[in-house]
Amino acid sequence: MIGDWLDIGSVNQITPGNARTLPVRGGEEIAIFRTLGGEFHALVNRCPHKHGPLSQGIVHGGVVTCPLHNWNISLKTGEALGEDKGCVPVIPLKIDAGRIFLLRSAVMGQLAA
Repeated sequence: MIGDWLDIGSVNQITPGNARTLPVRGGEEIAIFRTLGGEFHALVNRCPHKHGPLSQGIVHGGVVTCPLHNWNISLKTGEALGEDKGCVPVIPLKIDAGRIFLLRSAVMGQLAA
């Protein structure tokens, strides 16, 4: 832990184009994505449509496609794209010295969700 940020591990634990999940005791699971371009994003691991596990979706560009009904979700905003409507919470994330950090207050906010 560093201040307001939670160290959740090395960037190397997520290969480009994939995701890992972080369980939150008493809250919603968080999905951490690494794009093919090397960007990292964190979202609550549920599609706003039918709550499909976004971590099992296909990552392309800055988007993840839900594995259940092919909704496209922006990894930056959590918003459904195209004609679909809905949003999934985004968890602020930063990379420092090869480590992934999530904003503690946002993770803890998932406990109240």
